[in-house]
Amino acid sequence: MAAVPGASTAGEFLGHPKGLFVLFFTEMWERFSYYGMRALLVLYLTKHYLYGDRDAGLILGSYGSLVYAMPVIGGLIADRYLGYRKAITFGAILLVCGHFGMAFEGPPATLENGMIVRDPVYQQVFYLSLAFIIIGVGFLKANISTIVGQLYDRDDPRRDGAFTIFYMGINIGAFVATLACGYIGETYDWRYGFGLAGIGMLAGLLVFQVNRRHLLGYGEPPEAARLDEKILPLLTRERLIYLVGALSVFGIWTVIQRTTELGVILGFAGGAVVLWTLWFSVFRCDPVERDRMIVMLVLTATSVLFWALFEQAGSSLTLFTDRNVDMGGFIKASMFQSLNPFFIMTLAPIFAWLWVRLSRSGYEPTTPTKFGLALMQVGLGFAVLVYGASLAGEDGKVNMIWLALMYLLHTTGELCISPVGLSMVTKLAVARVAAMMMGVWFLSSSFAAYAGGLIAGTMAIDESGGDALEPLAALAVYTEVFDKLAMVSIGLGVVVLLLARFLSRRMHGVH
Repeated sequence: MAAVPGASTAGEFLGHPKGLFVLFFTEMWERFSYYGMRALLVLYLTKHYLYGDRDAGLILGSYGSLVYAMPVIGGLIADRYLGYRKAITFGAILLVCGHFGMAFEGPPATLENGMIVRDPVYQQVFYLSLAFIIIGVGFLKANISTIVGQLYDRDDPRRDGAFTIFYMGINIGAFVATLACGYIGETYDWRYGFGLAGIGMLAGLLVFQVNRRHLLGYGEPPEAARLDEKILPLLTRERLIYLVGALSVFGIWTVIQRTTELGVILGFAGGAVVLWTLWFSVFRCDPVERDRMIVMLVLTATSVLFWALFEQAGSSLTLFTDRNVDMGGFIKASMFQSLNPFFIMTLAPIFAWLWVRLSRSGYEPTTPTKFGLALMQVGLGFAVLVYGASLAGEDGKVNMIWLALMYLLHTTGELCISPVGLSMVTKLAVARVAAMMMGVWFLSSSFAAYAGGLIAGTMAIDESGGDALEPLAALAVYTEVFDKLAMVSIGLGVVVLLLARFLSRRMHGVH
């Protein structure tokens, strides 16, 4: 992708190109809108539309799986045709439409003669809004971080610091959004919380457009002249891409309402990926390549379990918080999701320093070890909740300190697995299929999101039109599942740790 040679030294602010801060604020507001909406979504589904926990979990899982899958397609379109800046602008426009569409909530569902009655028009507006957000994220998410990398030469010592600043923007946006949108949405009305998320996305779009002069020469189309070629008398290639992108919203609108069918498709796709990778490793690779590919497959499968459990934050854990955590008078259930970005901001520098320090002394854990530690920590987080639940009073309420400790453990697990995932794929994948394996890695998050929705559904406790169980009975359901999740995750984490040396040897020199 074309960039202006030497432009990274012009127009600096605080020692970095001004374009970095344009991207910082754009991504901060985009994440504000995304996490602000996510904080409210499961509560909105169960309280406004009276979906049962199982159906709400499937909707969230389907939404999450499509959100994680679409950037693979959006990135390819930007790479080959649009360029990153145009893709980001188009994605941001779609996101604004989607987030403001969420503010049109319509009348709440009612229970009439044992049947739940939902307004069909507003229900379809809701699904259409989710579709706009899914496609919008697809065009924006991967491409904006790519431009950050383009601002610097590969050997520029400021490069790592730039990504640290950029990711800080992501977590600031997530932290503020879950507090602000969560409180406003739960306290006043859902539409105000969703509307605030929409305002955040609009702010991100305006920041990007008003300051685009600082990004001239970056994220340009690979062949700009081709975009102006006429495919039809009134339709250039660029306009055709926008048209297809807009029309794809209506395709996703249909897919997201078919949660079961989407799960079947993901299941077949996941099975096909595993079988193809094994076939390729055995019949098309030399012994070293084969070992590395199989290790990559094992670690990718491990990450699917980790993220499926981690994603409970937006579904079952929020419902658990709402029903069984003593929050006091001011704090709302959705606001607890702010703990993850808060812990990321406070602990990420410590972990970065720790890995460097251990590396210099020769004690840095290997990649398989980090994956095993991550699984153990997410499991320990659920174990902490089980212990906290055992101390609950007759009202079935758990002290919020146990929930905070769970989020802390989940975040430390994330800091073990998240930074090394992409690096693991680039190091272990055979060069001739590296791009495909990178796509598989991103799609594994899609599988994890859907699996997370299925797991959340196992804790369904209000399948009778919104009439939830009394708190002690609900607590028993959550505790039983949390206990199983803890045992499975900790157990598999121990297995990965025991196999870490074996897996490391099969990586043949890759750390």
